[in-house]
Amino acid sequence: MLKEFKEFISRGNVMDLAVGVIIGAAFTSIVKSLVDNLINPLIGIFLGQIDFSDLAFKVGSATFKYGAFINSIINFLIIAFVVFLLVKGINKVMPKKEAPTAPISMEAQYLQEIADILKKNNSQK
Repeated sequence: MLKEFKEFISRGNVMDLAVGVIIGAAFTSIVKSLVDNLINPLIGIFLGQIDFSDLAFKVGSATFKYGAFINSIINFLIIAFVVFLLVKGINKVMPKKEAPTAPISMEAQYLQEIADILKKNNSQK
C-alpha cells in the first residue's frame, strides 16, 4: 500500500496539481491585494464607499455580510479574466500541435473521385 501511494504521489499529474495549487494561492493573494488596494477605491469613487466588506444587514440576530460577498465576486471575476488572458497569450506563443491525419483508405479515395466526377458532370449541364 505504501508503494502504491508513492507511485501515486510521484506521478506527474499530482505534482503539476500541487504546483498549480501553490501558484494559485499566491496568485489569489496578489489579486486580492489588487482588488482591495486599487479596484475597490476606484469603485468607491463612484459609489461613495471604498470598502464593500463593511456592507451588511441584520435579520434578528443573524448578520449578512453581503459586502464581503461582493468583494469575493470581484476577486473571482478578476482572477478568471487574468487566467483567460494568460491562457490566450500562451496559446498564441505555444506552437499548435497538428493532429496526425489518418491515411485515407482506397475505398474513400475512390468514393471521393466518383463524387468529384459527378459534381463536374452536374455543373456542365
